[in-house]
Amino acid sequence: MVKVDVLQAHLKSLSSGVAMLPLYVFSGDEPLLMMEAMDQLRSTAKKLGFTDREVMVQERGFDWSALMNAGQTMSLFGDKRWVELRIPTGKPGRDGADALKQFATQIASQQDGANGPDTVVCIVLPRLDGKTKTSAWFSALDDVGMAIQVDTLDRGLLPQWIAGRLKKQGQEVEAGPEGQRALEFIADQVEGNLIAAHQEILKLGLLYPEGKVSEEQIRSSILKVARYNVFELTEAMLAGDLPRLNRMLDGLKGEGEPLVLILWSVTEELRLLSKLKAASDAGESVQQLMRVNRIWGNKERLYPAAIRRVQPIKLRKAMQLAAGLDRQSKGLHAVELPADPWDGLRLVGNLLR
Repeated sequence: MVKVDVLQAHLKSLSSGVAMLPLYVFSGDEPLLMMEAMDQLRSTAKKLGFTDREVMVQERGFDWSALMNAGQTMSLFGDKRWVELRIPTGKPGRDGADALKQFATQIASQQDGANGPDTVVCIVLPRLDGKTKTSAWFSALDDVGMAIQVDTLDRGLLPQWIAGRLKKQGQEVEAGPEGQRALEFIADQVEGNLIAAHQEILKLGLLYPEGKVSEEQIRSSILKVARYNVFELTEAMLAGDLPRLNRMLDGLKGEGEPLVLILWSVTEELRLLSKLKAASDAGESVQQLMRVNRIWGNKERLYPAAIRRVQPIKLRKAMQLAAGLDRQSKGLHAVELPADPWDGLRLVGNLLR
């Protein structure tokens, strides 16, 4: 059984005239890496004339004779054939094991080193345990073809992998600690799901031009994986950006985000803003206050501006309104409030403009 890098070398040899093997076996549990490795082989095979494709999936009652026939039946149109057999469990059973050993024997008897096969069979398996790798049926397949093990990506290698993907689309992170933080941030968001990582990297390619992508741009983009979130909502509120706040409220409401959670976050932000404004008005340092209250990121910029902008009377009204909306959302009586608490949140935002 070989690693993916051996497959890459094999693909290069195919482009220089070496014949394809009659059998390839893929094993792994990382969907993206499996899909990409198979796509590369399939694409190469298509260029070499294997254009007639058939896909079989081993399920209960699967007729194993179909696999035997696949290696012998010619295409109706005379094209070379590509046949995929997917075994989702990795356990073919007794009948399947016997069929696979027989199939391996059939392949060995048909091999023609000069002209290469007319049919290429690709068997797809999940990650195999040690016992299965030493089984008679798997060993028989490995002997007559190429068995490729597609390993999962170790967490320690994920930032490097992300950087490589960015480079393929003409992008790179900033040099030094900033760039490394950005890569680690992406890795933390997508660990265990390379398909999500792939999608996020493609999104960066769509959002930003080729060249360097800043940590701020990456954080802004990746945080939008969930479309809208309550943290960005409170940032829009602190910035007094009512149009953005309204768009986010519409999005969060449409996505079914719990109103109670949003109201709690908004209320906590208002309490903190009120506390800092009172201390600032009393002569304390805003920067020191933010450090003590662990305010960082975008809010380091938003809080000082909000403290200067928002009048104390409006801030008190916003807090009273948020408290009433919280009671209303829990089914308690609250007077002089909009019928829909979501509209009440728009009023809170309006008070902080």
